[in-house]
Amino acid sequence: MATQPLADQFGPRPRMDGHVELPAPTVWPLVLAFGFTLVFAGLLTSASVSILGAVLSVAGSVGWFREVFPKEHEEVLQIVPEDISIVTSRHLVERLPVAGEQVRAWLPIETYPISAGVKGGLAGSVAMAVLACTYGLLKTGSIWYPINLLAASVYAQSLKLSPGQLNSFHMDSFLVALVLHGLVSTLVGLLYGAMLPMVPRHPILLGGMIGPVLWTGMIYSILSLLNPLLESRIDWVWFTASQIAFGVVAGLVVVRQSRVRTRENMPFSVRAGIEAPGLMPPRDGGEKRL
Repeated sequence: MATQPLADQFGPRPRMDGHVELPAPTVWPLVLAFGFTLVFAGLLTSASVSILGAVLSVAGSVGWFREVFPKEHEEVLQIVPEDISIVTSRHLVERLPVAGEQVRAWLPIETYPISAGVKGGLAGSVAMAVLACTYGLLKTGSIWYPINLLAASVYAQSLKLSPGQLNSFHMDSFLVALVLHGLVSTLVGLLYGAMLPMVPRHPILLGGMIGPVLWTGMIYSILSLLNPLLESRIDWVWFTASQIAFGVVAGLVVVRQSRVRTRENMPFSVRAGIEAPGLMPPRDGGEKRL
């Protein structure tokens, strides 16, 4: 018959006076975090980096699990009492001055309206389309080549076209590309309108150049895994240039719009335009509402 550990035979180990049991230090959480970091870093670099990260993640998970099962690893530390006396030379409590009744800062104080983001997105979409069609004319002599490639990102029939057919007009691919381009451009324009007020210095540099370059790198790493055929037909230099053109033009249009005050600190009924007694101002010539 197998011998059980003493802790299982006679119950838990008694706690000694003046001592405390704490979890033993371990390096496995750090290994697990580093492994997850390499997994996602490999999406932008190489598959071998992700494989190494996966191995470290599994090793970190197993090692951390064994730290608590079948028995928790603990160490006993002696408690050293220390008398701490807090002494101050001040006899009065000083309070921080608050400007008016404002007790919380809402940042950004001013932001761009939704219309500014829509205008910026549409303007950026035109700039991107012009640059993409220019690439099509220079590469294949047809503006329909980049349009058919854009439709192929969600419309698989476009990828089945021969190289000659990719340079021809196809109504179904054109409609898919038009809807996709307009929808994504509008959503990104709205994101610009919300993001640019939070960038105090050089918003066009960050939102118009650095952001599109990072976005292009992410698409490049993912597309090579999801759709290698589509990835092989994209000229990534022109793709990056078109993304930068969108970001710069959309950013310039957004920053030229008038800002409005942030309304997150107002009640939802006021932001929604619902007349609520006690919240809405009285109408012209009408009685004040209680």
